Amino acid sequence: MSRSDPTPSPRRQELLEAAYAYALHSGLGELSLRPLAEEIHSSPRVLLYLFGSKDGLIRALLARARADELAHIQQVHASQDGSQGLQSVARELWRWLSDEAHRGLLTLWVESYARSLIEPDGPWACFARDTVGDWLALLASSQSAALRDTEAALTQRTLVLAVLRGAMLDLLATGETARTTSAVHRQLDALG
Repeated sequence: MSRSDPTPSPRRQELLEAAYAYALHSGLGELSLRPLAEEIHSSPRVLLYLFGSKDGLIRALLARARADELAHIQQVHASQDGSQGLQSVARELWRWLSDEAHRGLLTLWVESYARSLIEPDGPWACFARDTVGDWLALLASSQSAALRDTEAALTQRTLVLAVLRGAMLDLLATGETARTTSAVHRQLDALG
């Protein structure tokens, strides 16, 4: 079986999940195969065999993180009946973003987003751009079909995304949930 096979081995999946848990706690910036392998009860040689290279492992970890992000986006989309609108969807997104249970994923996301900008040809390539597209698509789905394709609607969802992302960065830096939530809600109220 090749490493690019769409149905990876159970051992590869098991190690990917263990490495993902490790990355949520430790990040990816200084990822070294030896300490990672020791932590997840494997060896650097096995990781290289299963993922092809350290960059291959990082790409797999980023895909795993993005899968978590997309699963949440789909949950938010499914929970909305289409009549809630941009403001309601943005509030639901903020509720999820500000939940302390997601800090590890969001810190990993921020690290990967920044690395994608700094090293556009490395394993982080396109991560930032793709995640912006994911979130803009969700926000677009909450806008009326009649307005969705207008420049004004694109500007409005871009503003919402910027507010959510900026507040999330501030929350991750300070841990001040009440302050950042108040600011997000105030800005979202201004949309109405």
